[in-house]
Amino acid sequence: MSTTPSGTSTPSVYARRLGTLASILAAASLTALLTAPTAAASPPTPISAAAARSYLATVTPKTEGSTSGYSRDLFPHWSTVSGTCNTREVVLKRDGSGVVQDSACAAVSGSWYSEYDGATWTAASDVDIDHMVPLAEAWRSGASSWTTAKRQQFANDLTRPQLIAVTDNVNQAKGDLDPGKWLPSRTAYRCTYARMWVEVKQYWALSMDSTEKTALVNILNAC
Repeated sequence: MSTTPSGTSTPSVYARRLGTLASILAAASLTALLTAPTAAASPPTPISAAAARSYLATVTPKTEGSTSGYSRDLFPHWSTVSGTCNTREVVLKRDGSGVVQDSACAAVSGSWYSEYDGATWTAASDVDIDHMVPLAEAWRSGASSWTTAKRQQFANDLTRPQLIAVTDNVNQAKGDLDPGKWLPSRTAYRCTYARMWVEVKQYWALSMDSTEKTALVNILNAC
């Protein structure tokens, strides 16, 4: 240790040591920040199970309408969100991990965990963007009377938990089925799925049939 003739440490030595320590701590903090795991991405958090149960208690089941006149073209998607990015690419980026997009906003790499079946994919082509409440289901539940502009808003709704990236063939197996006829095979996600479904139907004032409502009530009562 450097000392003055009187035996005390010089201030410059302390300053150098403190500066070195600060640099080490700063570097360690930066390393921790860069290596910290990224929080799992997901759709907007749905209403609580209690809120969903409360809403269901007010629902009077209604027989579904027909698919007469239905066409996916009546629900224009995917809409441009910003620049070259459309709704599909925005959801792929949001729901994925380490997603890299090209100049056209297409996802060229990344990984996606499918909440419905627990599978992880590293190619965007293996992932579909599921409409929580399918377009045909919405048509039968009241959307047939909407304007095309409103149906477009519904089909591209990023504010409610209406869109989620999942395994493509699982989404295709779901098709236009409601929870009375189809549920995710991953049972741990069913409570969240029911909460999402109820919020979307509630916000968009879509009807429910009796089988659909019963299935939702049973799921949510166990949450």
